[in-house]
Amino acid sequence: MATQALAVQVTPGERLGMMLLLASALHALLILGVGFDLVPDLRKPAPPLTLDITLVHQRSEQPPEQADYLAQAQLDGGGNTSEKVRPQGPLSVPNVEPEPGDAPLTTQAAPPPPEPPPQPQTLVRQVPQAELHRPPPPTPPVDAPPQVHAAELIMRSRKLASMAAEISDSFELYAQRPRKKQLTARTQEYAYAAYMEAWRRKVERIGNLNYPDEAKRRRLSGSLMLQVDLNADGTLRDVVLLKSSGEKVLDDAAIRIVRLAAPYAPFPAAIREEAEVLQIIRTWQFLNDNRLSSG
Repeated sequence: MATQALAVQVTPGERLGMMLLLASALHALLILGVGFDLVPDLRKPAPPLTLDITLVHQRSEQPPEQADYLAQAQLDGGGNTSEKVRPQGPLSVPNVEPEPGDAPLTTQAAPPPPEPPPQPQTLVRQVPQAELHRPPPPTPPVDAPPQVHAAELIMRSRKLASMAAEISDSFELYAQRPRKKQLTARTQEYAYAAYMEAWRRKVERIGNLNYPDEAKRRRLSGSLMLQVDLNADGTLRDVVLLKSSGEKVLDDAAIRIVRLAAPYAPFPAAIREEAEVLQIIRTWQFLNDNRLSSG
């Protein structure tokens, strides 16, 4: 049996279409066939490792059980909020890194200096020959300084020395002032209560025994305030009338009674350690029944 070969004829249009199809497939393969390589680029340096540390302005004695941040000191809380936020200081400023391509700002050119003001012109006057040969005017005599004699210098030195001595004495007297303790009827301390009560009883007893006769005869009554200063040995230092009763007879009688009752008992050891002078301020009353009482 004979085999008959069939010849296939390709037209030019079919050949062009096949070439276009093959070119499209080749372009698609080149475009879509690009892949990504996962191999790292060894030429690019790795980013630097950073350590974030927070600056705090306080310090705790005990370290926290679980720390949230790193700082230069241990701090177990101390803010004003219960939420977990990053501590910040009042003057924290973010770090700004310059980027490539940035250039510093151009400085503004300084303005030109101002022009100097015009100088005034000097007028030149021609001096006559007669004025050139005129003698200069005589200078006034200068008063000579007054002469100080030796006796006057000695007198001034003595005055200065005397003034210096007086100033020194005043400072020494001020430094050597006695320690005073002021007691009143309203501000009695416990350590002074017993001494104050004994002093009051003695003054009242002496006052009732020496009540002024003129006050009895005129039936005078009134109240006055005295300041009595006592030394540590019980002697009377001073008596001052702070408030008058309005009757001179009663004022003088109160001062006389305080002087008659002196000397008083010496200060106890507890009072001597704190004061050298007791300043007692009391109100004294001359009653209608011819009796002296301390208010």
